[in-house]
Amino acid sequence: MADANASKLSLYGGIAANVAIAISKFVAAYFTGSSAMLSEGIHSLVDTGNSGLLLYGTAQSQRPPDAEHPFGHSKELYFWGLIVAVLIFAIGGGMSFYEGIKHIQHPEPLEDAGWNYVVLGLSFLFEGIAFYLSVKALLAQSDANVGFVKMLRTSRDPAVFASVMENLAALIGLALAGIGVFLGHWLNNPYFDGGASIAIGLLLMLVAVFLVGRTKGLLVGTGVDAPTLANLERIARDQPQVREIRSPLTMYLGPNDVIMALDVDFADNMSSTQVAAAVEELQDAIRREHPEVQRIFIEAKNLVQTVAGK
Repeated sequence: MADANASKLSLYGGIAANVAIAISKFVAAYFTGSSAMLSEGIHSLVDTGNSGLLLYGTAQSQRPPDAEHPFGHSKELYFWGLIVAVLIFAIGGGMSFYEGIKHIQHPEPLEDAGWNYVVLGLSFLFEGIAFYLSVKALLAQSDANVGFVKMLRTSRDPAVFASVMENLAALIGLALAGIGVFLGHWLNNPYFDGGASIAIGLLLMLVAVFLVGRTKGLLVGTGVDAPTLANLERIARDQPQVREIRSPLTMYLGPNDVIMALDVDFADNMSSTQVAAAVEELQDAIRREHPEVQRIFIEAKNLVQTVAGK
């Protein structure tokens, strides 16, 4: 299950780091005229806003159900995750790419690279801390024997995997900016600085494409993974009153909110009271191992029993 507190901590850590870093980068870009530093400042500013949107989405997704939203508001987080991905592409990636092109067309020599090195060093430190917090949140919701890439591909919490990708992109972007500033200053060639800005823009666009794909799948409806589905089937088949089942239908409404529909064929000699008791026992057995399955709808042969989670 996703750890909401860990994901919020990673977002708060990212906001605190990015606000300070963005200000320092803009100051350095002003004094040195570095396009790469300006792009990095835009990057940090966009990351700050994105973390705020993900926090807002997290808060909105935790609102209780109402008459118009009987299944709750869990998908709010997926919507805001998609908005964040679009902003990274359009503002972060687009503006960085534009600044790089403009700097190549109208190059300006770096006036004092020392400012950039100081800011890049401090930024790398704070971004490293933010990245550590986001990875810690990712590890808290994943199996220990799963690889890092698979964790990102299977995480159902945009507040976590988007934060990890943003912070990872920030660290890579800082490295690109540092290379661009160093080569531009060492070789007295400002084109390297503009090229670094373009590379940062392309990096952010790639990250945005990945995030759009992940959040789009969650927003339109994604079921549990194959091992979880197999375990849900095992739990149902292990119940003594169950004779046969169809494969469960599942969908994530939120990181910790799964809805499940299950067709069950109970023993023929059971009364309606016994079937109702068996349905409740099956529901309890599923939730003991998978508490994220909050809503369970069970349809019994010749008798429909609907059990909605609270």
